Amino acid sequence: MNSGRVPRYRAIAEDLAQKIRSGRYRAGDALPPQRELSTAYGVTLMTLRQALQVLNDDGLIVQQPGRGTFVAPPHAAYRLDALNSLGDELRGQGHPVHTEVISTTLRPVPAGLTRPMGLPAGHKGLRLVRVRHLSRQPVIHQVSWIPEPIASAIKGADFGGSPLYTVLAEAGVRIHRATERIRPALLTGPVARLLDRSPGGPVFFSERLTYDADGLAVVLDQATIVGDALEIRADRAAADLSLEWVPQHL
Repeated sequence: MNSGRVPRYRAIAEDLAQKIRSGRYRAGDALPPQRELSTAYGVTLMTLRQALQVLNDDGLIVQQPGRGTFVAPPHAAYRLDALNSLGDELRGQGHPVHTEVISTTLRPVPAGLTRPMGLPAGHKGLRLVRVRHLSRQPVIHQVSWIPEPIASAIKGADFGGSPLYTVLAEAGVRIHRATERIRPALLTGPVARLLDRSPGGPVFFSERLTYDADGLAVVLDQATIVGDALEIRADRAAADLSLEWVPQHL
């Protein structure tokens, strides 16, 4: 390993980080004991611990006294002020997000959703239900409604392999803006089973309306987000505010 002018502890941290990102050490795996690592890298325990502190600060590992050092879920953030979906944002940062498609059905949009979407009663839409897996664990249950005539144009798409926004763009839909409301809630039975959690646990419930360039609603997303897997963080500046979703240790 050629560290050049990079401090030894920093070079070790970079090497271990590469092994984590490449999958040699996966989320939840224990790293070798500190003495074993210090011997392998030919450094003192103090130097190795400096390297582990870098990984800890970067959110790549979790150090548990008396148990050892474990690989943490990938540190990632979702900007709520961006037009990307949560899945797209995490993928764009290089984090593996697996999408499980539960169902796709063409049916009348529920009465409680037609008004916010600006649709007449009984208007049909595609109901797309997905579960998002991060670090191999289900953390988001998402129901998306896409109204006709867009629904018929995209209903045959591979939503497990292609992001919804990509499918919409390929169908000629131009995304222009979105509004999103997030509130705390409790996990309900049917969704709890899909997320492999107990009912009654804390979740965030997000409702997002996405509009095209003509001001028409093209997607209504309702996402249930496991409360102990993600948190919202705000970064305030004098003339700016950004909000992020940050995965917690799963």
